[in-house]
Amino acid sequence: MRLLVSPEGDGYKVLPSRNGETVFSAKLETRETSKGWRPAKLRVRRNGEHETRQPDEFVDLARMADEVVYEASGDGFEEMEELLDAYGVDLWREEVCRLCLLNDRFTSLLEEDAVLNDGERICVDCALDELRREASFRGVSSSTRERLDDLLRRVGRVEKVVGLLEGSLNPELTKFDEMDENVAEPLPLEETPLSDEVKSLLTFDSLLPVQATSVRAGLLDGEDLLVASATATGKTLVGEIAGLHNLVEGRGKLLFLVPLVALANQKYDRFDDLYGDRFDVTQRVGSNRISARTTRFDPDAEIVVGTYEGVDHALRTGKDLGDVGTVVIDEVHNLQDEDRGHRVDGLIARLRDAHDAQHIYLSATVGNPDALADALDARTVEYEERPVPIERHLTFADETEKGDIVERLVKREYNQKSSKGYRGQTIVFTNSRRRCHELAGALPSAAAYHAGLSGGERKSVERAFGDQEVAAVVTTAALGAGVDFPASQVIFERLAMGIEWLSVGEFEQMLGRAGRPDYHDRGVVYVLAEPDAVYHSSMERAEDEVALDLLKGETEDVVVDYTQEAAHEQTLANVAYAGKRHRQVTDSLLGEFDIDTALEDLRDAALVRGDEITRLGYVAATRFLSLEQAETVIDSVERGDHPLDTVAELELLDAKN
Repeated sequence: MRLLVSPEGDGYKVLPSRNGETVFSAKLETRETSKGWRPAKLRVRRNGEHETRQPDEFVDLARMADEVVYEASGDGFEEMEELLDAYGVDLWREEVCRLCLLNDRFTSLLEEDAVLNDGERICVDCALDELRREASFRGVSSSTRERLDDLLRRVGRVEKVVGLLEGSLNPELTKFDEMDENVAEPLPLEETPLSDEVKSLLTFDSLLPVQATSVRAGLLDGEDLLVASATATGKTLVGEIAGLHNLVEGRGKLLFLVPLVALANQKYDRFDDLYGDRFDVTQRVGSNRISARTTRFDPDAEIVVGTYEGVDHALRTGKDLGDVGTVVIDEVHNLQDEDRGHRVDGLIARLRDAHDAQHIYLSATVGNPDALADALDARTVEYEERPVPIERHLTFADETEKGDIVERLVKREYNQKSSKGYRGQTIVFTNSRRRCHELAGALPSAAAYHAGLSGGERKSVERAFGDQEVAAVVTTAALGAGVDFPASQVIFERLAMGIEWLSVGEFEQMLGRAGRPDYHDRGVVYVLAEPDAVYHSSMERAEDEVALDLLKGETEDVVVDYTQEAAHEQTLANVAYAGKRHRQVTDSLLGEFDIDTALEDLRDAALVRGDEITRLGYVAATRFLSLEQAETVIDSVERGDHPLDTVAELELLDAKN
């Protein structure tokens, strides 16, 4: 048993402790006699009851104790030392937790266990209690509390960790981990089998590791490849090298497909600048339900940059894309997208049927690269190293605090320069176009960037960022994949895409935009999580819990799932594209569904007759309408509705789904 003595009021608190648990609490009063200080009164408190005991019982307790400890910071030590010395009991000072004393607990503060709280050393348990009260007040999730507990043990200061809940930007606290740089040596171009003409078209002297690995995997021999590699490692150039090589060798044009119009615009401009003097470059981007406009599309061009929907529209309408030698599908992980994956799957199947070409599939985030490559009849090229190290940071803040934190981070980064001479610039991801403008308007030297801007407006932002005239762009998560802003810092102001939380794959894709080897020495990522926050009633987890899941999560496997609606659309698209051969195309889809059931439903709706498309079916297929949307249009026409009413009804249907 250990016995603690601590000054309290006009006497001493006495706490006997056995196996770390307090046996009871007592109050001791003393009196000075001719022989020195002696016990005068002992009151024991046990289970809320008080009783007066003989004062000599204190002496018995002291003699039975293995050691008697006096609170190091308390006065009156000499008096108690004299009292116990008279009975042959040694006393020494020891630092104990003051908060424990207030609750009748006896906890020694060993050097490795003490935690600072407003300059005072307290025990870990009391420190955790203080932190948990603050965390509970702010509504943080249990998983976040575990993270904060770990931080407290590591940092050893309560106010610092509480500061994290208030949006602290102290890197010592916010740093979650670091994704290290580890890059293999590049391969000089003269050591590759590329022709002199292709080498002359390239603007570099060496192949980066992922490009060299792809060459060794058969890139120049016509092999289909799935290239899974981190952002900024040079995987996009793998597709370009294959396309240029096949063009020079006379094997057909390059078809380079991307998921976004904004990205297609950037690729078109880049290809036209680099290769326009040698090859004709054109563009085919998406269509909508009302218009099937194409932009700058020349079917005879040797390099075609297109969006998924733009090229798929050409296939569904029977447009001749010419002799295609190379098909590059960028961001192929979109196959797993709940709303869009079946369309990417159908596009790939139709392209593989239409063109005997080399297919190159590119992605930064694939959890199952070998399985996906096998399904695509491609070889896997996987390169997991990053060209620059990336620090990932996590801090907590509510909506009113986030704007100020973003501003401080953007300013801090913009005021730094890399060893390559570039200022630090930031991409801020948020969840809506409205929020883009709110944040960009509140930040100095920032611009909003989203799909709702005109092409000219987006180009203006891209130019200003490239010229380092703006410190930050604020964009939606929907543009996180691929849009080329050479940023050194990425901030997640919100972790949602619309009303859905980001997946690990989406998160990895977006954070990978921090740090470029030709511009920066390192990348920085900040995740700003609001405790207990959701952005739609359907969200089952809070943002702080999602933040930790994303930072600790594994990239999801790419799996194509078909709803009945998706089965209808892809079956109809294949009938429009291939006619009586449509089953052959459907059989090559990665996803599976019952084609006979889908056909029966399409026939009942008069979109398919036998195995051929009807006029109504052609309209639905070429406007990317679901069966439900097509039936809505048919019913509207039969009722004689105004076309604008039909459009409004389709929009309501989209919102409902």
